[in-house]
Amino acid sequence: MLKSLEGQLTIAAHLADGDAPLFAALRATLERKAGRILVNGFGTGVEVGHAMVHGGPFPATSDTRTTSVGARAIERFLRPVSYQDVPDALLPDAIRDANPLNVPQRIDGVPMPREARNG
Repeated sequence: MLKSLEGQLTIAAHLADGDAPLFAALRATLERKAGRILVNGFGTGVEVGHAMVHGGPFPATSDTRTTSVGARAIERFLRPVSYQDVPDALLPDAIRDANPLNVPQRIDGVPMPREARNG
């Protein structure tokens, strides 16, 4: 059923104890369907209309971070996903507190040295 949904602004997953494995199995599909994933919470209730332009799961947006021409044009197919109240164990490896992929990170805008991220 989840795969049949069209792109959404947000998806809220309400998890009970023991639902973590199910959420982990569905996370990749959720990421493709929405630009914001909430756990045990609710979105802001923004109205969706034909005149609204939003990042969503589509590259044809008014996103000013990229260009439609040149070598950097491929970046327009990258799309940020926001995780709200998602437990650390259910986050993608790249943004977990332990940072097992050793991805450069900033915490509160401050670049974190490698030893601080893995220590």
